[in-house]
Amino acid sequence: MQKPIFIIGYMGSGKSRLAKVLSESLNCSHHDLDDLISQTYGNTIEEIFNSEGEISFRKMENKQLRLLNVNFGVVSMGGGTPCFYDNMNWMNSNGVTIYLRAKIPTLVKYLSKEDGVTRPLLRGVQKKDLPEFIAKHLFERQYFYEQASISCNIETLGWEDGLVQKITNLN
Repeated sequence: MQKPIFIIGYMGSGKSRLAKVLSESLNCSHHDLDDLISQTYGNTIEEIFNSEGEISFRKMENKQLRLLNVNFGVVSMGGGTPCFYDNMNWMNSNGVTIYLRAKIPTLVKYLSKEDGVTRPLLRGVQKKDLPEFIAKHLFERQYFYEQASISCNIETLGWEDGLVQKITNLN
């Protein structure tokens, strides 16, 4: 497979972590779309959300996605990237998309552990309300995530071993 691999899924599903491990396993480059946006615009994602708002951020995200010059590599996407504009169609047309599916309790567990990490979409959400917030958000995004070329359940594959092995075997 000599196409880019786009890793998609909800925040906390392990997209960035998998992209790093997978790029090492495949001996190819790794890019994180949020990091590229931060570098290009000179602000963190949180700062962009705070000063410009989500709509402006989504426009920047869409533009940065299309500027990617990746013939072969692994790209970790933001959780909302597939859900705006025609980003999901673009990724499917230009590479292989892998959806990291996780259950709500798993996402709550990972997102609750993140000390010091600020997720703009979680600002103001109380810990006790996190399961309901994630469930609603996943319901809204599921349509887009389900369009991925490959869907991997992180619960049953055993995170790094099974998941990386399954994806590496595609090559």
